[in-house]
Amino acid sequence: MNNIEHTKIPQATAKRLPLYYRFINNLYNQGKTRVSSKELSEAVKVDSATIRRDFSYFGALGKKGYGYNVDHLLTFFRETLSQDEVTKVTLIGVGNLGTAFLNYNFTKNNNTKIEIAFDTTPEKVETNIGGVPVYHINQLEEKIGEDISVAILTVPAQAAQPIADRLVKAGIQGILNFTPARITVREHVRVHHIDLSVELQALVYFLKHYPLYENNEAE
Repeated sequence: MNNIEHTKIPQATAKRLPLYYRFINNLYNQGKTRVSSKELSEAVKVDSATIRRDFSYFGALGKKGYGYNVDHLLTFFRETLSQDEVTKVTLIGVGNLGTAFLNYNFTKNNNTKIEIAFDTTPEKVETNIGGVPVYHINQLEEKIGEDISVAILTVPAQAAQPIADRLVKAGIQGILNFTPARITVREHVRVHHIDLSVELQALVYFLKHYPLYENNEAE
C-alpha cells in the first residue's frame, strides 16, 4: 500500500476502500476533476468525518477548501487495490448461489474473475456455466492452478471445513465463505465469513429498533 504498513489500517477502513474507488471511478468517467468529502459522503453513505479519517491513513490525499483531485484519487486507489492486476478466483459449490456467481462473474470489476468451478452434481460436472468450466470436486487439486489465489465457498455447511482444508493445501490464500460454518485455517490464509441469514436478521433488528438509523457502514 504505497509503503504504508497494512497493520496500521483499521479493517473497517480497508473494507470501505472499494466503495470509494467505485465512486471515484464513476466521477472520472463523467469527466469530473475534483470532489469534496461531502459529495463522497452522500454517494457512499459514509459520514464526512469518517472519510477524512480513512483518507488520513494514506497521507495528504486532498487540500482543505479544495477537496480531492479525482485523477489523483483514482490513481491512488488503483494502485492500493491492485486494479491493474487480475485476481483469479475459483468457486466451490455450483448450487443456486454458486450459479448466480458464475453468471455474474464480477462483470463490473474487471480485475476479478472466476476462472474455474467445482461441484459434485453429475448434471453440472463437465459443463460450462457463464463461461466458466465446472469440474468434479475430486479434481480440485489437479485443476487449480498456481495463479488462482482466492476461493468462494458456497457448499453445504458440513462440507465447508474439509473443502477449506483442501483449498489451503492447494495454495489458496483467501476464502470468501458463504456457508453458516465457521471454518478455521492456517494463519497465513484469510477468511471472510458472509452469512446472509445473519445479515438479514441484523437488518430486521435495525429496522425495528432504530427507525432513524442512518445507512452508514459500522466502524
